[in-house]
Amino acid sequence: MIEAGVLKNPDVEGIIGLHLWNNLPLGTVGVKNGPLMAAVECFDLQIQGRGGHGAIPHQTVDSLLVAAQIVNALQTIVARNLNPLDAAVVTVGKLAAGSARNVIADSANLSGTVRYFNPQLGGYFRQRMEEIIAGICQSHGASYQFDYWQLYPPVINHDRMAELVRSIAAQVVETPAGIVPECQTMGGEDMSFFLQEVPGCYFFLGSANPELGLAYPHHHPRFDFDESVLTMGVEIFVRCVEKFGNSKTF
Repeated sequence: MIEAGVLKNPDVEGIIGLHLWNNLPLGTVGVKNGPLMAAVECFDLQIQGRGGHGAIPHQTVDSLLVAAQIVNALQTIVARNLNPLDAAVVTVGKLAAGSARNVIADSANLSGTVRYFNPQLGGYFRQRMEEIIAGICQSHGASYQFDYWQLYPPVINHDRMAELVRSIAAQVVETPAGIVPECQTMGGEDMSFFLQEVPGCYFFLGSANPELGLAYPHHHPRFDFDESVLTMGVEIFVRCVEKFGNSKTF
């Protein structure tokens, strides 16, 4: 959409978006300055060893053993390489190797995800992970193929636009307890691309209603939300547009 010119002719000066959020009670609003959602990066790793019988491991290069050591070692990136004040996650969600209990697998495949808030960490994880992978594979005599890519940069709200949304949401919610500032998540969102181009704010609108059985988390097979809250989201949008159009100072 950005490449197609959606932010041009006329030039967009501000942008606001919302995400229905079952992690928050119905009708509450989660809004904060700065990082709200994490960068999302993905990786696939194929380890090539040399298979053989489980009774003669000295004639093999155990790809599963190599994979296990890599999984453990990758966790040291967050624990020992990053500033402790920089929140981040390295998760290996998939490991596949072997087909029989008495056979050493000749190859192993890993897949996972990396999340972080600090945009200055962009590129760091790819470099550090490959250093670790290369070292472990070399020590065992294995080879590897490592693929790494970014899906989304972090969602970072602009202070001025976050204050606009917060002030309008407070009027709509009509109670201080209805504004939730601590709402960061390691989930990701492509709204981040728009916020790299235009000052803006992305916020969460609470949509959970346990009384109606609508409190399952996102991506749960029984996920659903209380649609009645959509009118509140529209009202926040309309009021923000009115205030933004009438005053650029807020």
